[in-house]
Amino acid sequence: MAKPDRYVGVDKDIHGGMTTIGKVIRDAWVFELIPESETCEGWNLAGIDALLQKVNTEWDKYGCLVCHLPETLAERHSRIHGNAIALAKAAGWNGNVETDDES
Repeated sequence: MAKPDRYVGVDKDIHGGMTTIGKVIRDAWVFELIPESETCEGWNLAGIDALLQKVNTEWDKYGCLVCHLPETLAERHSRIHGNAIALAKAAGWNGNVETDDES
């Protein structure tokens, strides 16, 4: 089965959007690189990769640590990722998928 060439959108992604691409999109919202209404539905891999590079540049400014974010960014991060976790849990995600291969 061929991989899709367009992203489905963070709101339609598997595991309630708790995927690598979903996390990139939420971090892009945190850093206001894209509006929170942007789900990236229909984006191609090059567009997602370009967004990832911008997100990484922003994280580098803070040592890639949430505790180094200024208060406004830390609050936005907590809200955005907290809401995403709550929605994902309500959809049946429990986080084990991220550690399944660690046994």
